[in-house]
Amino acid sequence: MSSTPSSLPPRGSQANDDERLPVAFTLNGETVDTQVHPLDTLLEVLRDKLRLTGTKGACHEGECGSCTVLVNGIPMNSCLILAPQVQGSDLVTVEGLADGETLSNVQQAFLDLGAVQCGYCTPGLLIAAKAFLETCPDPTPEQIRKGMEGNICRCTGYVKVIDAVIEAAKTMPSLKGARHEQA
Repeated sequence: MSSTPSSLPPRGSQANDDERLPVAFTLNGETVDTQVHPLDTLLEVLRDKLRLTGTKGACHEGECGSCTVLVNGIPMNSCLILAPQVQGSDLVTVEGLADGETLSNVQQAFLDLGAVQCGYCTPGLLIAAKAFLETCPDPTPEQIRKGMEGNICRCTGYVKVIDAVIEAAKTMPSLKGARHEQA
């Protein structure tokens, strides 16, 4: 989960507190054009500037996964990405999973099976589960454990999370027809 986009400027450069850089990207299907400080993290921009508070910041070190977002379809820790690095990228946060008031299949499975407790890790788990299921649409519990590594939950013990990912796999939109044809 500690991946970052490949076109990264070098870190450690000193930046003036008043300096701002333009950055444009697609966020949950909408175009965003904004100005950011060169050292603002994507997490800070999402939460503080764009007011999308679903993505959580817990460790701010890329260890817990609570800040996971999709960057060009790849789950990444937004606390480790400098906002200017997402220039031109396609981002999806937990707010972008639902279709209006209709929850995604992953969100619905987590809700139905009680795979949420305090809710702090839930956004990162949902994003990680969505990305995982797109690469492994019919997973075993062991594959889920491996695929969800990097997302820490101190409340659930992961059993319900694994169950929810299995349930979500059964209702993946791209698999409905294929599973029906096999029956």
